[in-house]
Amino acid sequence: MPLDVAKYPVGVDSRVQELKKILDLQSKDDVLMVGLWGHGGVGKTALAKAVYNAVFREFQGSCYLERVRENSNSSNSLVPLQEKLLSQVLPEKSLTVHSDSRGRRLIQDRLCNKKVLIILDDVNDPGQLDSLAGDCEWFGKGSRIIITTRDKHLLTCHEVNHIYEVKALENGEAFELFRKHAFPRNRKMEIRKNLVDGVLHYANGLPLALEVLGSFLCGRGEEEWESTLEKLAETPDRKINDVLKVGYEGLEDYEKEIFLDIACFLKGRSIPDIKKVLNSCGFHTIGLKVLIERSWISEEGGTFQMHDLIQLMGRDIVEEECRDDPCKRSRLWLYDDVLDVLAGDLGTAAVKAIVLKLPEPAEIYIGPNAFTKMRKLRLLILHNVDNSFQGPIRLPNELRWFEWPNCGWFPEFIHGPKKLVGLVMRKSKIKVVPEQLKDLKKLKFINFSKSQSLVSMPVFDCTPNIEELDLHGCNNLEHLPGFYKNLQLLNLNNCSKLQRFPNTPDKNKFLREVYLQGTPIEELSASIENLVSLEEIDLKDCKKLAILPSSIYRLQNLEVLRLNGCSKLIKFPKKEEDSTDPYNKTGFRKLRDLDFTGCNLLEVEFLENHSSFPSLESLGLSQNKFTDLPTCEHLHELRWLCVSHCKRLQQIGNIPGQLTCLWAEGCESLRKTPSGICDVEHVGLYSCHELVRNVPTIHDLFKLEVSLSVSVSVSL
Repeated sequence: MPLDVAKYPVGVDSRVQELKKILDLQSKDDVLMVGLWGHGGVGKTALAKAVYNAVFREFQGSCYLERVRENSNSSNSLVPLQEKLLSQVLPEKSLTVHSDSRGRRLIQDRLCNKKVLIILDDVNDPGQLDSLAGDCEWFGKGSRIIITTRDKHLLTCHEVNHIYEVKALENGEAFELFRKHAFPRNRKMEIRKNLVDGVLHYANGLPLALEVLGSFLCGRGEEEWESTLEKLAETPDRKINDVLKVGYEGLEDYEKEIFLDIACFLKGRSIPDIKKVLNSCGFHTIGLKVLIERSWISEEGGTFQMHDLIQLMGRDIVEEECRDDPCKRSRLWLYDDVLDVLAGDLGTAAVKAIVLKLPEPAEIYIGPNAFTKMRKLRLLILHNVDNSFQGPIRLPNELRWFEWPNCGWFPEFIHGPKKLVGLVMRKSKIKVVPEQLKDLKKLKFINFSKSQSLVSMPVFDCTPNIEELDLHGCNNLEHLPGFYKNLQLLNLNNCSKLQRFPNTPDKNKFLREVYLQGTPIEELSASIENLVSLEEIDLKDCKKLAILPSSIYRLQNLEVLRLNGCSKLIKFPKKEEDSTDPYNKTGFRKLRDLDFTGCNLLEVEFLENHSSFPSLESLGLSQNKFTDLPTCEHLHELRWLCVSHCKRLQQIGNIPGQLTCLWAEGCESLRKTPSGICDVEHVGLYSCHELVRNVPTIHDLFKLEVSLSVSVSVSL
């Protein structure tokens, strides 16, 4: 018999059609398992029921097992569900299952030759799948098994054939579903548009919320709508919250901590930043993967996001810790709560994290002992907060991440071992980093970027774990004392007084990224070869850089080298063959991206060495002064080549057959192009005046399909 789907199944039909294509009902031989994955309230059950109704007649037997999670928990056994499955598929049989293992055997024996449709709704444990649909071989040819769950990893581990993500409704669908519940029987909408929009914004496409709120507001006046929206802004709807909260208690403790951190204040922050913060706090970032698989969070545009109602649910969990007293909650993020706690020195050991990001700068009084009672404080982030108390503030030793842009003082800690891992003081007003930095032995991440007063950095001999040092935009920084043992990333972009890059007398196996963009350095020393793990060097717009050592070819792990805008660079060194190196361990074995745009190279003979650039994919040579580009056909990985606006360039040598883009616009002296140019997918030859006079046939022009913009008359 057909199942009851939903009162108003808006948006369901189009999704059913998508799933029918995935189910591929025309295929008679395969047994397919398909997972419907999404967070609570998004409509997985309604969709599964609709699919069941659309296709169940095409099978010899069918079964819809609802609320598997709830039913298996209530009986603490899967035997009743096994019996129900068998009785629905084989209604003429009366089978008694005595044990879970016996049930598995019965399902295999009785259904292995039968084409069946089985839907397992709301599965949350691998054992449920193992007992009810352990393998495709349990079922006859043409069978289809559909599983709905909030846990993507569960589906992956069970090796289902397809995973279909059930997403929130589009705006038009959301409005239609809400309208049907709030204004049934085509009743005229007599509620202000801004109130309707407010509810739709709150629900954010979640069918459960649209149904609950639409039904609740049906027949109510504008004053009640306004009151409801005000209430929802303070406290989530309990009915919606209870559905969304299912599964939260099943998370590990550290996964709950990560979830609450993201819900309260890390949502929308970049993924690398969030991982640093969580790692600093001692949380394993595998927890992020778990939260994604269970539909609590998602990756969007390089950030972690979550549905607005899930975020409200998470924040409500924190507020439930103590509704009346913010200082007894684990997390503080609202302005009034933070102000009350800090200004009144009301902190307690319950507080684990304080994050306050104000849209505009505001002054708050934070006394020297405002944090001393917060013994478990691990995270402190304050943006646009100016402290009216002009002096250092003592911080608890448990603090792992300190982030306070524009802060005028260096943090002080209570006596004892310090656990600080991340120190972010962008645009700070300090001139010299004090010696007490050496006490922060667990420090890994330092960011003093755009600190205009900063002149120098101390030697970090006592802080050996530093991995990232960001000093970009420190315009008065004149030198670095040297490299730090475990440093992996060094950002010195736009340090306009930094004239020398530190020597590296010893091999450094950790540094991977160096950014020196816009610095006045004049040369790189030969010791650069000791940065053996270096993967990226950015020297863009180093206007005084004139010399690069040939030892740079020993950077065999280098993948990106940017020299664009280095206008004094007229020569790139050639690879020197070393007779003392029998294995020839020189050459950019991994270099993918090489950019000389805007340099003044007079020749590019370094490209002729066949062993120097075996992995090169992108080569930028625009705006240089060389006259000939030698053959590049030995660069077998090259896909993109740009020599635009090389005014003196007269000929381009042979190019590799796999090249897909060749740009040579504005090469006024270009007379000869490579023979294989017609095989290149994208070619740009605008304003190549001399080339037009030397094109052998009009056929070549049309085959290239490029516009040769010229101001002269050409006779062909």
